[in-house]
Amino acid sequence: MSLVATIVAAAEEGSHVVNELPFPGFLFGVIMFVAFTALAAVTFSFRDVANRHAAKAEAYAREHGASAKH
Repeated sequence: MSLVATIVAAAEEGSHVVNELPFPGFLFGVIMFVAFTALAAVTFSFRDVANRHAAKAEAYAREHGASAKH
C-alpha cells in the first residue's frame, strides 16, 4: 500500500464523531460568562472591608505597638 493510500484511508477513518457535546457549543460560553459574573460579584462584595473595620485595626495597632495606617 502506498503512502498516499495510507493517508487517504486514515483521513476517511478520522471523519466519524467520537464524542458529541452534551449541549451546543455556544452554551459553554454562556455558562462560563455566568460563572465569571458570579465570581466577580463575590469579589466585588469584599470591597472596602478594611474601612469597615478601621476601629478594630486601630485598637489592634495600639495594643501591639504598631501604626494602623501603612
